[in-house]
Amino acid sequence: MEKARKNKDFNPNNCPVTHCMNKIGGKWKPIVIFLINIGKNRFSLLQKAIPDISKQMLVNQLREMEEDKLIERIIYAEIPPRVEYRLSEHGKTVLPIIGVMANWGKVDMKLS
Repeated sequence: MEKARKNKDFNPNNCPVTHCMNKIGGKWKPIVIFLINIGKNRFSLLQKAIPDISKQMLVNQLREMEEDKLIERIIYAEIPPRVEYRLSEHGKTVLPIIGVMANWGKVDMKLS
């Protein structure tokens, strides 16, 4: 049984910012997108890069982003099987937002 996402369709005022946050908001998705973009594209690499994320939470976030067509899951027919993630063409359109977030964070960290 698949668990329904709490915020997937929550947008009572049809707000574009709410829509965006429903797709890439939260604690982990921007970090996962950033890491996949810089080449941390396997589950184990993502887990090592984000030590505070639980295995189940990482699985959920990856599934949601795959469902939203932001990432693609590539399965290599090897023994043992290997799975990699990459940003889809649609997912790459989020990179400017992630870049602005990263730049803002760098500036704010210097102020803190």
